[in-house]
This record gives sequence, structure tokens and C-alpha cells, in this order.
Amino acid sequence: MRLIIVGGLKGQIIAAAKIAISHGAAVTHTDGLEQTLAVLRAKGADLLMIDVAQPIAQFVAALASERIRTPIVACGTSTDARAAVAAIQAGAREYVPLPPDPELIAAVLEAVAADQSSLIWRDPAMERVVQLAGQIARSEAPVLVTGESGTGKEVIARHLHQKSLRKDKPFVAVNCAAIPDNLLESELFGHEKGAFTGAIARRIGKFEEAHGGTLLLDEISEMDVRLQAKLLRALQERMIDRVGGSQPVKVDLRIIATSNRNLGEAVREGSFREDLFYRLNVVHLRLPALRERPGDILVLADHFAKKYAEINGMPLRPIAADARKALLANGWRGNVRELENTVHRAVLLAQGAEIGPDAMVTPEGETLGLSSGHDVASRVVQTAEAVTRGLVGRTVADVERDLILDTLDHCLGNRTHAAKILGISIRTLRNKLGEYTSAGIAVAEPGQARVSVA
Repeated sequence: MRLIIVGGLKGQIIAAAKIAISHGAAVTHTDGLEQTLAVLRAKGADLLMIDVAQPIAQFVAALASERIRTPIVACGTSTDARAAVAAIQAGAREYVPLPPDPELIAAVLEAVAADQSSLIWRDPAMERVVQLAGQIARSEAPVLVTGESGTGKEVIARHLHQKSLRKDKPFVAVNCAAIPDNLLESELFGHEKGAFTGAIARRIGKFEEAHGGTLLLDEISEMDVRLQAKLLRALQERMIDRVGGSQPVKVDLRIIATSNRNLGEAVREGSFREDLFYRLNVVHLRLPALRERPGDILVLADHFAKKYAEINGMPLRPIAADARKALLANGWRGNVRELENTVHRAVLLAQGAEIGPDAMVTPEGETLGLSSGHDVASRVVQTAEAVTRGLVGRTVADVERDLILDTLDHCLGNRTHAAKILGISIRTLRNKLGEYTSAGIAVAEPGQARVSVA
């Protein structure tokens, strides 16, 4: 655990640092934003604890602008609840009152270390994956994790790290689909000051940040082919070149890559290098979709019900029998992520002593399992007929645009789901959406739709 403590608070901040060090954290103390950014660029960190008197909103904005995803915890001596609320509203994950309580500091460190790493399963299909992960966790072999969006690929990657010999070193994740191609090289390999316009200081990339530990390359199938060649060289030679650098830098890390696409098909299509595919695919873990592991549905639902009751300060309610039947009967196209969101909503909406089926609703407010298969089939036929009638006299570009935007609406702005349904890469989808936005056409934002979708 690498912790940066920012600000003064006199002896209180020193006491907090001592408590963190006693629990195994490596602590760096900085005075303000610029010094903190310099440390983050050079060494990275797992957590920032910031004096509430510091401009927390500026810290949040600065980290976002440099694509640094380190969580922030505010701390202060004030007992005024408004200080805590203001810190949370500014973007802090939590507020810790000082003088520091050793158990509270330990709990915060433990929560950060365990964030997004809960691996819960019961179904035999998932059991086989976990057993294989356990067998190869202590090796140095690269691992390729595949599966539909929302199946828990990053969770199994963190599990591999925690079971490996590198567990006390950094785990660094990079979403290759979320970073533009022209920035991804710098994100991975870092850059020297003046390497390009806006490079005002040396920046340590994710490879160096993960030195000694594990680097997760999430959705690697979306990486540009040119950059794939540089990645292959880094994996083979254990050395990287910073953008604008003159000397190679040695790195020691383990690579885990994930993809929700069939990389074998991507190789045949020419969008993914065959040599890189074989370099990464030493061990392959395929995560089954939630519909293929029904034995996990209820145990995961119970876990999420407890988690979100605690987070929202609400009483823990059991999931009623009828609601459990509805959960088992649902198709879960969004997999574990969709299940988690559904249970989160149910925790907030439920009334009474149990979470009933009326609280298990879709984002549009429809009760799970409300429509029968016949109703769904009828709706599909009616929609297809309406679409066919509306095609005559329109250009291919117009039809393509409406198909893409309507699919994105259907997925409530989820780019990954929409790309999967459309059968195109997420990069192609983003390029199309960029064209539409430039032309002044409304595009659904994540979690929303331009219009209500039936």
C-alpha cells in the first residue's frame, strides 16, 4: 500500500502516518497539489489522505486531467458534519476525523486494498475457473482473461495478483478502450519533459508504476496495431522506452490482459497481432456469463444487498422468495454488473421487512420477468416490420446512424454493450459517435438515453 498524506494538521497528520506505517503502508508526506502530482507522476500511489483545508476539488480535477485514478480520503479535526459533506461533494471517497483512530485508519487502508477485489462464487462453472486461477497464480506466466462485459474480468485479475508472489507490490490497471490512441502510449510507457506539446514534466507510465507487481491491460483488443508492436517488444525484452526518451528503462512485472472479444477472430481479421496474441495467451481464463453460472446469482445478490445496505446506512433486508425467483428467471445480459445495479436499486426502493419483487426493477422501472417470451418475440417482430417499412428512400449512412444511436439508447449509453450488439469494435463505435457529435447530433450519455426505450 502506497499512501500519500497531503497537508499539515501538525501532530495529527504525523500520528496518522505512524498508524498507516504500522499497518504496512509506505507513506510519503507532501505539502500541496504540485508536490503531490510530482510524487504521483514519479512513483504513483494507492491512496491520498488530504487535509480537508486543502482545495480537494482542485486535486480531483488535476488527477482527472492527468488520468490518475488514485482515490482520495479527506481528513480533518473539525467535528462539523458540513466539512465532511463538503469534502465528499468535492470528490473525496471518505472523510476521516482526526485525531486518528487506529482502527478507523486500518479499516480505510483495508477497504482500499480490497476495493473491487471481492471474488464470490458457488457455481461449478465458476469453480473450475477459480481452481485454474489458483494453480497458475504463483507463476510468472502472462494470463489472458476473456468473457462478456460485466462478468468480472478485473475481479479475477485482482484475485490472481493477491494469490501471486507479487501480492505486496502494486496492482495497476489500464483500460485500453477508454484512452485515445494518441495518449495510450504515454499512459503505458510514460514520457519525458518536452516530448510533445503539453508535456510539462516527466511522467512515469503504468509499466514503471507497476514495477515489481502486476499490470492489467483491460480490453487489450482495442489497442492500436502500431502500439501492439511496442507492447510486444516490452514484454519480450522487459524494457520500455519513454516517449521522447533516449535510454531504455528496465521493468519487472507480470501482465494480465482482458478482452470481451474473440482475439482469435481479431487476429484473423488483422486487427490484432498474432505474435502478441500468442505471447499473452500462455494461460487462458474464460469467465462464463452469469446465465451460464446460475448457482452464483443468489449468493452474489445476497452479497450486494448487504454491501449496499451498509454503504447507504439502511437496514439489512433479506431478499424475499418471490424476488429470488425473479432473479433466477432473468437473462442478465449485463452479467454481474447488471445484477449488482439491480440489487443496489432494490436496496434503495424496498419497503417493509424484505426486498420484494416489486423493488427488483430495470433502469426503466419495469419489474424483472414482467414480459413473457411470447411478448418479447411479438415485440421483436413488430419492431422489425416497422424498421423495414421505414428503410425505403433513405441512404445507407442515415440507416447506419439511426441503428447505432438507437442501439446506444437501448443500452442506456453503454458503449461496450452497444458495440457488442452491433458487432463492431468499441473504437469504431466511438469514431462514429464523434462524427455525430461534431455534426450536432445528440448522442446518449452513459446511464441515459436520448428517449425512453421500450
